[in-house]
Amino acid sequence: MIDLAFLDGLPVAVMGLGKSGLATATALRRSGADVMVWDDNPASRAAAEADGFRVVDLAAADLSGFDLAGLAALVWSPGIPHTHPKPHTVALRARAAGIEPVCDVDLLGRAERDAAFLGITGTNGKSTTTTLIGHVMAAAGRAIRVGGNLGTPVLSFDPLGSGGTHILEMSSYQLELTHSIVFDVAVLLNITPDHLARHGGMDGYVAAKKLIFRGQTGNRTAVVGVDDALSRKIYDDLAETGAQRVWPVSAQGPVAGGVYAQDGWLVDDTEGTAERVAELARFPALLGAHNHQNAAAAYAACKAAGVPAATVAAAMESFPGLAHRQQLVATVNGVRFVNDSKATNADATEKALATFDPIYWILGGQAKDTGLAGLEGYMGRVRHAFLIGEAQDQFAAWLDAQGVAHTRCGTLDIATSKAAGLALAEAKPNACVLLSPACASWDQFANFEKRGEAFAAYAAAIAKAQQQSGSADE
Repeated sequence: MIDLAFLDGLPVAVMGLGKSGLATATALRRSGADVMVWDDNPASRAAAEADGFRVVDLAAADLSGFDLAGLAALVWSPGIPHTHPKPHTVALRARAAGIEPVCDVDLLGRAERDAAFLGITGTNGKSTTTTLIGHVMAAAGRAIRVGGNLGTPVLSFDPLGSGGTHILEMSSYQLELTHSIVFDVAVLLNITPDHLARHGGMDGYVAAKKLIFRGQTGNRTAVVGVDDALSRKIYDDLAETGAQRVWPVSAQGPVAGGVYAQDGWLVDDTEGTAERVAELARFPALLGAHNHQNAAAAYAACKAAGVPAATVAAAMESFPGLAHRQQLVATVNGVRFVNDSKATNADATEKALATFDPIYWILGGQAKDTGLAGLEGYMGRVRHAFLIGEAQDQFAAWLDAQGVAHTRCGTLDIATSKAAGLALAEAKPNACVLLSPACASWDQFANFEKRGEAFAAYAAAIAKAQQQSGSADE
């Protein structure tokens, strides 16, 4: 666990007691800080109190003693609104007292000043890219820790110190609450509309994503995807300023001075030589154009961190992929069952729809504001859609307008069963039963991981039943 000795004996409040909040409170207590915690959920407060933490209502507490001359006095769970759409009362009271909330990643930066930091952000692909970079760096023998928005609370890390690298997936929420880290290598993959209410609109969301590059100068490196207009503008601005080294990456063809996919190859032009460094077909867990961008970004980031090109390419070949992101969970009589539960918006789902054909598509849940907009061009790949959750009526109307056959199923178990039945009956070459919901999971599942695990279990049961009948793939 990270040592936060710089806060020994000082009062520190923790707002939000999810996984990262509890890890933060534990690290602070072990480091000797005077810790008080709060969560709006009574059950979370009760659990913390049972664990020996001092529970204090921060909406009523006296915060005047928390002026720590710039030290972190209020550690904020990124999931709790502190500006938009309406700031939490505790955030308002803290700022009125001159206290700026920070998240756990900020404390990591203060504690591990001798370590290197590699950050990854983007609307889509950041978890795959973060995991891929970690896989490559580990294969290269580097001392690393991988976490952040990816799931592992950063203060639960063992310290690294000089020579180590923290590889951090950074959400827009975390970037707004992290002030102490200047990333040695910072990666922006893409920007499409998401979380707009939390940032007061698109301009606020873009501004939050740009914070990944805050403070970079000299030999630090910005790796920027240029396949969307918003990210391209950020690349152009950084390149024009010239404060740091800036490498563009693309899945759509050549970009001068960067890394890109072309004609089935990953090409490195960072030194102006346009050298083919790896055949993309050799990366089985990185299918589709979106993953080609992820591969280009990971290659560039690892090269910027000093990993030789041959080592990067070899490690990518053994990358197993990311759970819940185009994860093959079963194959039954040639029908692939693919778990893409992490696709919680239409832009993420687009990546899967562009990868498979024909598709027996399972979608629905708690819809985002953007709905299914932008997916119209992929409907020719969809043999039949199977709808679940709160969004099923809304999505059924959209599918009607597209002329796509669909069935309202309500729940994931029914949808998986019906999709499998039709796919197996039709026996189309390369058929795929695809869970890519384009929705949040919270109407029926605790998170997208639980949704994906349920789908994988249903698929495994179908595979087992087929094996028992003697008709499944060996």
